[in-house]
Amino acid sequence: MKEPLKERAARLHRGLAKLYPDAHCELEYADPLQLLVATILSAQCTDTRVNMVTPALFARYPDAQAFADADIGELEKAIQSTGFFRNKAKNIKACCQILVEKHGGQVPGTMEDLVPLPGIGRKTANVILGNAFGVPGITVDTHMRRLSQRMGLTKEDDPEKIERDLMELVPMKDWTLFSHRMIFHGRRVCFARKPECADCVLAKDCPRIGVESKKGER
Repeated sequence: MKEPLKERAARLHRGLAKLYPDAHCELEYADPLQLLVATILSAQCTDTRVNMVTPALFARYPDAQAFADADIGELEKAIQSTGFFRNKAKNIKACCQILVEKHGGQVPGTMEDLVPLPGIGRKTANVILGNAFGVPGITVDTHMRRLSQRMGLTKEDDPEKIERDLMELVPMKDWTLFSHRMIFHGRRVCFARKPECADCVLAKDCPRIGVESKKGER
């Protein structure tokens, strides 16, 4: 990895840290299981919508056993407004059945144990590990993918390859916070269609790859 790129990544992160000193996971949860369920629900859905659904959901299903025993139709109805609710309900129920059968009803704290669970990929696993267990991880969601490409931090398109590139550029201790700050920036400034480059404090270090060539979709 070329050192200038690592140095630029460090400058970008320092800028993000100044902009978003309190960046955090915007899903609301009280324990690892709630975060797991909320993260499954967040696919193709805003965190705001998920946070509207989960208080009643978690009151109705307080633990993994309750989700494992849930009537699938009732679970679907409870999460319907998050979209793709049939698949999400199936994954939540199946995931919690495995938690009960193999993990004593608890969410495991390793990537190796999380990834095989229904509805859990590396992105979801990194969210859970970084926020519920304090294990550093790079979360490659749609915002991270877009921003890391625009900022020239990766040329990859595959989330796992993007994750590996960023892991080389960012110190391990900063992986989780870097992810939160990039996601905050993607939601507040570096929009998919019309990024606010003129007002972005990171502009001097950002090559804006793909932005100028697609002016009509900024």
